[in-house]
Amino acid sequence: MYKNRTYRSNALKQGLISFNVTVKETDLHIQAETDLTQDARQAVLKCRNHIEKYIYLNPDFATSLVPVNTTGIVPGIIDKMAIAARAVNVGPMAAVAGAVAEYTGRELMKKSHEVIVENGGDIFIKSSNETLFTIFAGKSPLSMRTGVLIAKQNHPYALCTSSGTVGHSKSYGSADAVTVFSNSASLADAAATALGNMVRKSRDIKKVINYGKNTAGILGMVIIKDKEMGLWGDLKVVKL
Repeated sequence: MYKNRTYRSNALKQGLISFNVTVKETDLHIQAETDLTQDARQAVLKCRNHIEKYIYLNPDFATSLVPVNTTGIVPGIIDKMAIAARAVNVGPMAAVAGAVAEYTGRELMKKSHEVIVENGGDIFIKSSNETLFTIFAGKSPLSMRTGVLIAKQNHPYALCTSSGTVGHSKSYGSADAVTVFSNSASLADAAATALGNMVRKSRDIKKVINYGKNTAGILGMVIIKDKEMGLWGDLKVVKL
C-alpha cells in the first residue's frame, strides 16, 4: 500500500474543508475554506493539458533525467519545471508533482485565503499561521517521530519530500526521506529528488546539506537516513 511520505500531523486544519480530486495519475488531497472541488478539477485538467501537449511535441521532456532546454513561448508550468530542473541538474519531470500542486493551489487562492494542496507527499500551502508537518521516513526509527514546524509565512510556500526507500518515485539514492522547504513547489520537488539521489549512506548527509544550502531558492532541508538526521534552514524540527 502506498503511503504519503510527508503529510500534515492533523488530517484537517480547523476551519477548512477537505476534499480529493483525481484526474488520471494526479491524486490531490486539498483543504480550503469552501468545497472547491470543481475549481480544483478544472485547474488540474488545464495544467495537465499544458504538460501533455508539450510532451506530445517534445517527448524528451518526459523521459530526460537531465535538464532540457525549452525554446519559444511555452506554458508557464513547463517553464517553471524546466527552471527548477536546471537549478538542481535533474530531469524536468522531477518537478511535476510539486508544479501541479502549486498550479492548482494558486488557482484556488482566488476563492480561498487559506489553501493546502498535497500531491503524493508534495505540499503547496497558503496559511495564516504556523503549520506542523510530520515526516514519514519508512523504516527509520525517526519516522513519524519527526515534525517540521514552519512559522507563519506572508506568502505561499511548499514542502516536498523524496525517498529512496518508500513509494514509487525514481531515486538513485537510499535516503529514507529528504524534505525541502521553498517558496517554489517546482524547485522543492526537483531539489528533493536531486538531494535524495546523493544520499546513499548516513555519512553523506552533511555534504548533501552543504550542497543544498548553496542552491538558490532552497529555504530549508531535513534529511533522514536510518538513525541519522541532518537539517538546515528556516524551519524547526520538533520531536513528536
